[in-house]
Amino acid sequence: MRLLVMIPAYNEMESICRTLSTLDASCYDVLVVDDGSRDSTVEQCHKAGFHVLSLPVNLGLSGAVKVGMMYALEHGYDAILQFDADGQHKAEYILPMLSTLSHSDAHIVIGSRYMDGKRDHSMRVFGNTLICHAIRVTTGQRIADSTSGMRMYSRAAMDWFCKNPDCTPEPDTIAYAIRCGGIVKEAPVTMDERTAGKSYLSFSRSIQYMFHMIVSIYLFQWFRKKEAF
Repeated sequence: MRLLVMIPAYNEMESICRTLSTLDASCYDVLVVDDGSRDSTVEQCHKAGFHVLSLPVNLGLSGAVKVGMMYALEHGYDAILQFDADGQHKAEYILPMLSTLSHSDAHIVIGSRYMDGKRDHSMRVFGNTLICHAIRVTTGQRIADSTSGMRMYSRAAMDWFCKNPDCTPEPDTIAYAIRCGGIVKEAPVTMDERTAGKSYLSFSRSIQYMFHMIVSIYLFQWFRKKEAF
Protein backbone atom coordinates (compact mmCIF):
# COMPACT_ATOMS: atom_id res chain seq x y z
CA MET A 1 0.00 0.00 0.00
CA ARG A 2 1.20 3.50 -0.81
CA LEU A 3 1.33 5.42 2.45
CA LEU A 4 1.64 9.16 2.95
CA VAL A 5 2.81 10.31 6.37
CA MET A 6 1.24 13.74 6.74
CA ILE A 7 2.54 16.16 9.38
CA PRO A 8 0.37 19.20 10.13
CA ALA A 9 2.68 21.91 11.45
CA TYR A 10 2.08 25.36 12.87
CA ASN A 11 5.07 27.23 14.31
CA GLU A 12 6.99 24.03 15.07
CA MET A 13 10.49 25.21 14.21
CA GLU A 14 11.88 23.95 17.53
CA SER A 15 10.81 20.34 16.95
CA ILE A 16 10.11 19.75 13.25
CA CYS A 17 13.64 18.76 12.22
CA ARG A 18 13.95 16.31 15.09
CA THR A 19 10.59 14.81 14.16
CA LEU A 20 11.47 14.51 10.47
CA SER A 21 14.79 12.85 11.30
CA THR A 22 12.94 9.90 12.83
CA LEU A 23 11.03 9.08 9.64
CA ASP A 24 12.12 6.56 7.02
CA ALA A 25 11.42 8.10 3.62
CA SER A 26 12.35 4.80 1.93
CA CYS A 27 9.23 3.11 3.35
CA TYR A 28 6.64 5.85 2.82
CA ASP A 29 6.30 9.37 1.51
CA VAL A 30 6.29 12.34 3.86
CA LEU A 31 4.34 15.57 3.46
CA VAL A 32 4.48 18.53 5.84
CA VAL A 33 1.32 20.63 5.69
CA ASP A 34 2.40 24.01 6.97
CA ASP A 35 -0.65 25.69 8.47
CA GLY A 36 0.40 29.29 7.93
CA SER A 37 3.41 29.22 10.27
CA ARG A 38 5.02 32.53 11.13
CA ASP A 39 8.37 31.10 12.17
CA SER A 40 11.02 29.18 10.21
CA THR A 41 9.14 25.86 10.08
CA VAL A 42 8.95 25.86 6.27
CA GLU A 43 12.58 26.82 5.77
CA GLN A 44 13.76 24.06 8.09
CA CYS A 45 11.66 21.46 6.29
CA HIS A 46 13.08 22.53 2.93
CA LYS A 47 16.64 22.37 4.27
CA ALA A 48 15.97 18.84 5.50
CA GLY A 49 14.80 17.88 2.01
CA PHE A 50 11.13 17.23 2.78
CA HIS A 51 8.15 18.24 0.68
CA VAL A 52 6.05 21.04 2.17
CA LEU A 53 2.55 22.10 1.24
CA SER A 54 2.17 25.65 2.56
CA LEU A 55 -1.24 27.10 3.36
CA PRO A 56 -1.54 30.88 2.93
CA VAL A 57 -3.52 31.25 6.17
CA ASN A 58 -3.95 29.29 9.36
CA LEU A 59 -6.85 26.86 8.91
CA GLY A 60 -6.43 24.95 12.14
CA LEU A 61 -5.79 21.24 12.55
CA SER A 62 -8.98 20.10 10.83
CA GLY A 63 -8.31 22.22 7.76
CA ALA A 64 -4.69 21.13 7.52
CA VAL A 65 -5.59 17.45 7.84
CA LYS A 66 -8.25 17.69 5.14
CA VAL A 67 -5.82 19.44 2.80
CA GLY A 68 -3.42 16.56 3.37
CA MET A 69 -6.18 14.06 2.62
CA MET A 70 -7.12 15.82 -0.60
CA TYR A 71 -3.47 15.78 -1.64
CA ALA A 72 -3.26 12.05 -0.88
CA LEU A 73 -6.41 11.28 -2.87
CA GLU A 74 -5.24 13.35 -5.83
CA HIS A 75 -1.84 11.63 -5.87
CA GLY A 76 -3.15 8.08 -5.61
CA TYR A 77 -2.17 7.10 -2.06
CA ASP A 78 -3.89 4.13 -0.44
CA ALA A 79 -3.54 5.42 3.11
CA ILE A 80 -2.55 8.49 5.08
CA LEU A 81 -1.16 8.78 8.60
CA GLN A 82 -1.62 11.88 10.73
CA PHE A 83 1.68 12.35 12.56
CA ASP A 84 2.37 15.12 15.09
CA ALA A 85 5.17 17.61 14.46
CA ASP A 86 5.96 18.07 18.15
CA GLY A 87 7.83 14.81 18.68
CA GLN A 88 5.17 12.91 20.64
CA HIS A 89 4.50 10.26 18.00
CA LYS A 90 7.04 7.50 17.33
CA ALA A 91 7.94 6.43 13.81
CA GLU A 92 8.52 2.82 14.90
CA TYR A 93 4.76 2.28 15.01
CA ILE A 94 3.99 3.51 11.49
CA LEU A 95 4.53 0.23 9.66
CA PRO A 96 2.72 -1.88 12.31
CA MET A 97 -0.28 0.43 11.98
CA LEU A 98 -0.11 0.08 8.20
CA SER A 99 -0.07 -3.69 8.63
CA THR A 100 -3.21 -3.50 10.77
CA LEU A 101 -4.92 -1.39 8.11
CA SER A 102 -3.82 -3.50 5.13
CA HIS A 103 -4.56 -6.89 6.71
CA SER A 104 -8.04 -6.02 7.93
CA ASP A 105 -11.22 -4.35 6.75
CA ALA A 106 -10.50 -1.23 8.80
CA HIS A 107 -11.15 2.26 7.50
CA ILE A 108 -9.40 3.96 10.43
CA VAL A 109 -6.61 2.67 12.67
CA ILE A 110 -5.96 4.57 15.91
CA GLY A 111 -2.55 4.42 17.55
CA SER A 112 -3.70 3.57 21.05
CA ARG A 113 -1.75 4.24 24.26
CA TYR A 114 -4.16 2.37 26.51
CA MET A 115 -4.90 -0.99 24.92
CA ASP A 116 -3.13 -2.72 27.80
CA GLY A 117 -5.47 -1.06 30.28
CA LYS A 118 -2.71 0.92 32.00
CA ARG A 119 -3.55 4.58 32.58
CA ASP A 120 -2.25 7.33 34.80
CA HIS A 121 -4.51 9.64 36.78
CA SER A 122 -4.08 12.87 34.86
CA MET A 123 -6.92 15.12 33.74
CA ARG A 124 -6.10 14.24 30.13
CA VAL A 125 -6.59 10.54 30.78
CA PHE A 126 -9.77 11.21 32.77
CA GLY A 127 -11.19 13.16 29.85
CA ASN A 128 -10.21 10.43 27.42
CA THR A 129 -11.96 7.85 29.62
CA LEU A 130 -15.20 9.86 29.65
CA ILE A 131 -15.11 10.33 25.88
CA CYS A 132 -14.40 6.63 25.29
CA HIS A 133 -17.35 5.76 27.53
CA ALA A 134 -19.59 8.08 25.49
CA ILE A 135 -18.48 6.37 22.28
CA ARG A 136 -19.18 2.92 23.73
CA VAL A 137 -22.63 3.94 24.96
CA THR A 138 -23.66 5.50 21.62
CA THR A 139 -22.03 3.04 19.20
CA GLY A 140 -21.54 -0.18 21.14
CA GLN A 141 -17.82 -0.24 20.29
CA ARG A 142 -15.08 -0.05 22.90
CA ILE A 143 -12.31 2.40 21.95
CA ALA A 144 -9.38 2.59 24.38
CA ASP A 145 -7.79 5.84 23.17
CA SER A 146 -10.24 8.11 21.40
CA THR A 147 -8.11 11.24 21.82
CA SER A 148 -4.98 9.86 20.17
CA GLY A 149 -3.88 12.07 17.29
CA MET A 150 -1.88 9.29 15.64
CA ARG A 151 -4.45 7.96 13.21
CA MET A 152 -4.23 6.18 9.89
CA TYR A 153 -6.99 6.45 7.29
CA SER A 154 -7.73 4.25 4.29
CA ARG A 155 -8.52 5.76 0.91
CA ALA A 156 -12.23 5.17 1.54
CA ALA A 157 -11.97 7.02 4.86
CA MET A 158 -10.14 9.93 3.24
CA ASP A 159 -12.84 10.19 0.61
CA TRP A 160 -15.54 10.08 3.31
CA PHE A 161 -13.85 12.83 5.34
CA CYS A 162 -13.40 15.10 2.34
CA LYS A 163 -17.02 14.71 1.26
CA ASN A 164 -18.30 15.65 4.73
CA PRO A 165 -17.19 19.20 5.60
CA ASP A 166 -18.29 18.92 9.23
CA CYS A 167 -16.09 15.88 9.89
CA THR A 168 -12.93 16.66 11.85
CA PRO A 169 -10.04 14.55 13.17
CA GLU A 170 -11.64 14.47 16.63
CA PRO A 171 -13.27 11.78 18.82
CA ASP A 172 -16.84 12.81 18.00
CA THR A 173 -16.16 12.10 14.33
CA ILE A 174 -14.83 8.66 15.29
CA ALA A 175 -18.20 7.97 16.93
CA TYR A 176 -20.05 9.34 13.90
CA ALA A 177 -17.90 7.27 11.53
CA ILE A 178 -18.76 4.08 13.42
CA ARG A 179 -22.46 4.91 13.23
CA CYS A 180 -22.06 5.45 9.47
CA GLY A 181 -20.60 1.98 9.00
CA GLY A 182 -16.94 2.87 9.31
CA ILE A 183 -14.69 0.18 10.76
CA VAL A 184 -12.32 1.51 13.41
CA LYS A 185 -9.51 -0.55 14.90
CA GLU A 186 -6.65 0.22 17.26
CA ALA A 187 -2.98 -0.66 17.28
CA PRO A 188 -0.77 -0.37 20.38
CA VAL A 189 1.67 2.54 20.57
CA THR A 190 3.57 4.52 23.15
CA MET A 191 4.15 8.25 22.94
CA ASP A 192 6.71 10.71 24.24
CA GLU A 193 6.09 14.06 25.81
CA ARG A 194 6.23 17.12 23.56
CA THR A 195 9.90 17.89 22.82
CA ALA A 196 9.48 21.64 22.33
CA GLY A 197 6.90 24.39 22.28
CA LYS A 198 3.68 24.42 24.26
CA SER A 199 0.35 22.72 23.69
CA TYR A 200 -2.58 25.02 23.02
CA LEU A 201 -4.68 22.87 25.37
CA SER A 202 -4.42 24.61 28.72
CA PHE A 203 -6.32 23.23 31.72
CA SER A 204 -9.39 25.36 30.96
CA ARG A 205 -9.29 24.53 27.27
CA SER A 206 -8.97 20.83 28.11
CA ILE A 207 -12.16 21.04 30.17
CA GLN A 208 -13.95 22.87 27.36
CA TYR A 209 -12.71 20.34 24.82
CA MET A 210 -13.88 17.39 26.91
CA PHE A 211 -17.30 18.98 27.46
CA HIS A 212 -17.69 19.78 23.75
CA MET A 213 -16.78 16.23 22.68
CA ILE A 214 -19.13 14.57 25.16
CA VAL A 215 -22.07 16.82 24.23
CA SER A 216 -21.38 16.26 20.53
CA ILE A 217 -21.25 12.47 20.92
CA TYR A 218 -24.30 12.15 23.16
CA LEU A 219 -26.47 14.78 21.47
CA PHE A 220 -25.41 16.43 18.22
CA GLN A 221 -24.40 13.33 16.27
CA TRP A 222 -27.99 12.08 16.32
CA PHE A 223 -29.00 15.08 14.20
CA ARG A 224 -26.37 14.37 11.55
CA LYS A 225 -27.41 12.53 8.44
CA LYS A 226 -25.62 9.22 8.11
CA GLU A 227 -23.16 9.26 5.23
CA ALA A 228 -22.17 5.68 4.44
CA PHE A 229 -18.56 4.75 3.70
